[in-house]
Amino acid sequence: MSTTGNELSRAASPYLLQHAENPVHWRMWGELALREAQARGKPILLSVGYAACHWCHVMAHESFEDAATAALMNELFVNIKVDREERPDIDHIYMSALHAFGERGGWPLTMFLTPTGEPFWGGTYFPKESRYGRPAFMSVLKTVAEAFRTKPGEIARNAQFVRGELVKAGAGDGGTLTLELVDNLAKQAVRFIDPVCGGLTGAPKFPNAPILELLWRAGARLGKSPYRDLVKLTLTKMSEGGIYDHLGGAYARYSTDARWLVPHFEKMLYDNAQILELLALCQHEFGGPLFRARATETVAWLKREMTTPQGAFCASCDADSEGVEGKFYVWTFGEIAALLGPEDAAFFGTFYDASETGNWEDEAHGGSVIILNRLAAKPPTPAAEARLAPMRQKLFEARERRVRPGLDDKILTDWNGLMIAALVHAATIFKAPEWIALAARAYDFIAATMQFTDAQGQSRLAHGWRAGVLVKPSLALDHAAMMGAALALHEARNYGDAAAPARDYLADAAGWAEAMEAYHRDPASGLLNMAAKDAGDVILQLAPTVDDAIPNAHPVYLSALVRLAGLTGETRWLARTDALFEALSAPVRSNLVGHAGILNVLDFRLRAKEIVTVGPRRKQLYEAALGVPFTARIVIDIDRPEEIPQTHVAKAQVEAAGAAAAAFVCSGGTCSLPVRDEEALLSTAGYV
Repeated sequence: MSTTGNELSRAASPYLLQHAENPVHWRMWGELALREAQARGKPILLSVGYAACHWCHVMAHESFEDAATAALMNELFVNIKVDREERPDIDHIYMSALHAFGERGGWPLTMFLTPTGEPFWGGTYFPKESRYGRPAFMSVLKTVAEAFRTKPGEIARNAQFVRGELVKAGAGDGGTLTLELVDNLAKQAVRFIDPVCGGLTGAPKFPNAPILELLWRAGARLGKSPYRDLVKLTLTKMSEGGIYDHLGGAYARYSTDARWLVPHFEKMLYDNAQILELLALCQHEFGGPLFRARATETVAWLKREMTTPQGAFCASCDADSEGVEGKFYVWTFGEIAALLGPEDAAFFGTFYDASETGNWEDEAHGGSVIILNRLAAKPPTPAAEARLAPMRQKLFEARERRVRPGLDDKILTDWNGLMIAALVHAATIFKAPEWIALAARAYDFIAATMQFTDAQGQSRLAHGWRAGVLVKPSLALDHAAMMGAALALHEARNYGDAAAPARDYLADAAGWAEAMEAYHRDPASGLLNMAAKDAGDVILQLAPTVDDAIPNAHPVYLSALVRLAGLTGETRWLARTDALFEALSAPVRSNLVGHAGILNVLDFRLRAKEIVTVGPRRKQLYEAALGVPFTARIVIDIDRPEEIPQTHVAKAQVEAAGAAAAAFVCSGGTCSLPVRDEEALLSTAGYV
């Protein structure tokens, strides 16, 4: 067992490889590292971060690259480095432990563990020298190591307390989940939204997709105003703010201010997947050029910067370049004028808040700089937009010659599944069938490369892949998100000229549902454990249910089960859905705001309409059905009528359609009379 040297050069994760040259004797998480700690009788220093994390870079430069700090770490601890995106199950356990200590949390996560992996103290970023009200990192190291050596009873009590807190997390009073609960929450949520800038009030501002979807769905039950109007306001301000990259497309992770002006510049695949779906919903409801432009530009970013040669989607773009956060993205007015000329620069500046004075003072940039945004400008006329477009292109091309932020090119199954489904859902509203082809190519890579058969003969998914290395076993969200991806592609398989390739997407979804039940469903609680039951290196199986920036597995799985039930006609999937809702009732009722995602699926379970399209000349009806927002419909296109099971709701419709075409809108076990044209279909579905 090696006790010297840095092991991270053997990693596939770009984040771990960033630390491969540190003088710290880093280990990768696993049973070998835990056994080493036990053999040496040393506590563990666990450092968790991710490649696009700014403060992770700061702590690395200050402490992990410093010889004296590293020497102390190596003397006192077994040091383990974890990529939170590669091992979100490990991150969740120890971030939850930090919360149990009363700390807010964040990354880098710095936790101190017993040799068996039990957390007994921790924090986030520690500066090399004492500042920001935080103690110096070397002082922390000495204090923790001394406490571990001299106060074993206190360490044991801390570890026992945290384990107890983690085990009881999510408890609450039971009771039925109803739409009345959801409506009451939506009425409260209106008060959380900034009436001027949108988003949750205050700063920082995150694009909280579950809350926005909750408001959106409330608009169907309670009236468009104020619910959908607040979603429109939020998406508009985000799309005009600095959180959006006006030259290269896509949204940054969050805004540090209350106006959406100053982003934390990293771009995450999962954020842009969720925002793409919200843009599609706003486009369907409100129309106009803004949401279409932002969706189109974001997909262009995805194709240009985030798609591997094999067709899968990379994880994230870094916030930093040349050691400075945002350096790649910000401008001075002199730079803009040199590229566009004085007259065009002045014209451009009136729309993009670009002037000599700048709009953001930042020490790292040496003064005032410009973050391009359109928060204060009126929307450009078509003539103005025609003049602005080549200016943006010229600035983009100049920016491309700068030193680029790092790209985390690992492939994560769950994040890819989210983006695949989002591309399909958006494609049918924006009428962009080429997005479906992009989604299908990514799906094929995941299914071919990241799917494996285990010793029990069960087809399962790995969580990550990079440079030929698979990270397995799966996490619950991997199977849930890929089920959603499979079902979206199945529904849209015949859409447009760029239809998805022939594949049994339904069989894939059903197989992954079985893997979820076999490896993630906790038989005692009925909930989904984040880690698979055969993940041997987790100290505790946890089943988180609350929403986070990355969607929780429970609502994603529930949504997929409802859709799978509709598409197959098999009641077993609805039975599983309702059993999971029952298991979730107590934690959801104890914290409604934190479970908006699950409440959104409750609305889908109770109110979704199944639209069946039948007949040899059904194409127009089918594409109109897919144009109904994905939040409210399941489209069953009967392209092989002979294969419809006798028990399926669509069996009777096949005979009723005749030789032409018909559509049926079904809800609550009953179906409409056949409709023969698009207007009648949309009216029956409630969208005219």
